[in-house]
Amino acid sequence: MAEFEFLDNNTIIKSNSFDLRQTLDCGQAFRFSLCDDGVWRGVVKSKILEIYKDNNKIVLKNVTKKEFYDYFYKYFSFDVDYSGIKQTLFADETLKKAIELSPGIRILKQEKFETVCSFIFSQNNNIPRIKGIISRFCENFGEKIADEYYSFPTAEKIADLSACDLAPIRAGFRAKYIIDAARKIASGEVDLESLETCNIDSARENLMKIKGVGPKVSECILLFSCKRFECFPMDVWMKKVMTSLYPNGLPECTKGIEGIAQQYLFDYARTVKI
Repeated sequence: MAEFEFLDNNTIIKSNSFDLRQTLDCGQAFRFSLCDDGVWRGVVKSKILEIYKDNNKIVLKNVTKKEFYDYFYKYFSFDVDYSGIKQTLFADETLKKAIELSPGIRILKQEKFETVCSFIFSQNNNIPRIKGIISRFCENFGEKIADEYYSFPTAEKIADLSACDLAPIRAGFRAKYIIDAARKIASGEVDLESLETCNIDSARENLMKIKGVGPKVSECILLFSCKRFECFPMDVWMKKVMTSLYPNGLPECTKGIEGIAQQYLFDYARTVKI
């Protein structure tokens, strides 16, 4: 179980199931960077978030107790029993190896419109380029917070633009999909708030009303912004995993938590080069 302390407006976390690299650089979030001073910096919900490891503890700088419990407790999935989930997944020998390699992965509960846009940008793309597009998107259409940090644009703001207006972010064919997403979300045609509680098939269908959002992108959105753990995004790495390690499908122990298993397997595949 995680332990929390609150000192000088900082939140201090002690947990065996929280690693910064494994969580912030595992392909689910694109606004964090590891800086030369060893601090991970990014923007979460219009707040510059600085996170670093101090011996066996993780420090969320300038995150008060109230802020932590109001938002970041669920953002970092401390409401999820990762110890119990790991024990369940240990029933499969390959998953046991994957978890032992990357025990500190946590699935984030990110802002929904940001996650929609991020995974539209991710199509046929690599992580450095995705980060670059998102950075330019925020700089051009978000609100300045400080220095080079900007908030993520709102659906309402982007809905008033055209694909041509997005030319400065160099998103290519994805620009028209972002505009379509923003307009459908701003109008209520696609209801993001219902995604956490509605039937999973309805949630997928709702998201796939957006042009350019297919099964893989919808699974990513549901997993990384709604914590719908039954979702299992299939990208190039996961196709390799399924072909090489699970040709007959996932083991029974993953039922209902396929998405968490996916994150362990994704990092395992990238690390051991399946």
